[in-house]
Amino acid sequence: MKHRLTVLFILFIFSSSLSLLAAEKSKQTSDSAAAVIEEPPVVTHHQMMVDGKPLKYTATTGYMVMEDENGKAKAKIFFIAYTKDGVTDPAKRPICFTFNGGPGSSSVWLHLGALGPKRVLLKDDGEPLAPPYKLVDNEYTWLDQTDLVFIDPVETGYSRPAPGEDKKQFTGYNEDIHSVGEFIRLYTTRYERWASPKFLAGESYGTTRAAGLSGYLEDRYGMYLNGICLVSAILNFQTAEFATGNDLPYILFLPSYTATAWYHKKLSPDLEQNMQKALDESKQFALGEYASALMQGDQLPKEEEQKIVQELSRLTGLSQQYIEETNLRVNIFRFCKELERSERKTVGRYDSRFEGIDRDAAGETPDYDPSYDAGVYAPFTATINDYLRRELNYKNDIPYEILTGRVQPWNFNNVQNEYLNVAETLRDAMTKNKFMKVWIANGYFDLATPFLATQYTINTMQLDPSVRKNITLTYYESGHMVYINKPSLAQLKKDFVTFLDSALPAHDETK
Repeated sequence: MKHRLTVLFILFIFSSSLSLLAAEKSKQTSDSAAAVIEEPPVVTHHQMMVDGKPLKYTATTGYMVMEDENGKAKAKIFFIAYTKDGVTDPAKRPICFTFNGGPGSSSVWLHLGALGPKRVLLKDDGEPLAPPYKLVDNEYTWLDQTDLVFIDPVETGYSRPAPGEDKKQFTGYNEDIHSVGEFIRLYTTRYERWASPKFLAGESYGTTRAAGLSGYLEDRYGMYLNGICLVSAILNFQTAEFATGNDLPYILFLPSYTATAWYHKKLSPDLEQNMQKALDESKQFALGEYASALMQGDQLPKEEEQKIVQELSRLTGLSQQYIEETNLRVNIFRFCKELERSERKTVGRYDSRFEGIDRDAAGETPDYDPSYDAGVYAPFTATINDYLRRELNYKNDIPYEILTGRVQPWNFNNVQNEYLNVAETLRDAMTKNKFMKVWIANGYFDLATPFLATQYTINTMQLDPSVRKNITLTYYESGHMVYINKPSLAQLKKDFVTFLDSALPAHDETK
């Protein structure tokens, strides 16, 4: 009897422990669910003038909770959407989903630099003004032409994984495409925009994402796009990876080196007279004699090597001795340090018009990028934080991550032992959807995604001529963020209007 009572007591304790554990687990589940309850977005109404006409619009700011098919919250993606007021038929109003790159960048750059109804006030050449910084109405906004949805991928801006969810579900090429693609599908469904002409706009790695999404949205959801806008594109990563055994970047960066040297007056008088002439010579040399020389490697005859050295010096502003010491191969960071070393200055990577000062002029690479750290970073950070609270009435106390390392390590598991090349994804998407147009905006002073690398990528996509005509490239005397130069910003808007008109269905097709 005593033994039986002991057994019953143990069973009671065990049962009680299980009940407590179950209750605690239930509480944790409940707490987790409560943490990701989707709150209604903040809606505000605004008006501005564009081309002398009033533009009334609505801003919708907040989170969209991303769930799996079982209803489990996976992430909260932050977005800001601008829609023109008075539109009754969504089939007649385009919508453009837009984002920046990094990976790890929020959408602040395209948002407050070019596309949105507000822009950061800078000097006309893109140099920052003294703090505190401010926004002004953006007379070059795309909102008069299309509704805009700015997306911050997970771990950028205010976007975060759901409690208990591993960020690795979002921090990789495929993972990012899937999560951003699901956001676009869900937004399109909830806000009833399936009938609208649909566009993507991305910058830098955002162009990688846009090209990937062009195929993913087609294949996964049957969502065919009218067009994609690529600002400072990188589609084939082999064109920009300065790695031993990969000579392609040295060839493709050369004309951008020439443009930079031209801007800082480091070229010979005959080349300084006309930048386009200098670029034409540089491009011809890069794709011809220089490419041939690098392919020959150690078998390049000494006489030819000296000719290559002399021409590289002429087209880059660097000394012949320095070029010889680099074995005819000057990578981007060395170039930024070397061009104005004698003046104890460096040039920017994002925008080589900008100049910086390092502590050690004899160093190998620049201490910082003057076009970012001393250029756009502070103005865009201050203004987005102020704008969200005071004008959009959105309150959030966590840091708005502008350009963050939170996404690292970023995985490219889909391309083990090879370079990522989404140009093939884009080729496939364009071939299946013959109506999709592609517009690529390039900055001459962009040393992150040089224009010749983009030309090379497009020229080697093996597109059928009937599809190749759907791609348009435009060029600007600016850098990676082409829009911070005001004349380029104005031209960018004109070029977008032209592109949009070409990408929208003809009127007789919609009857």
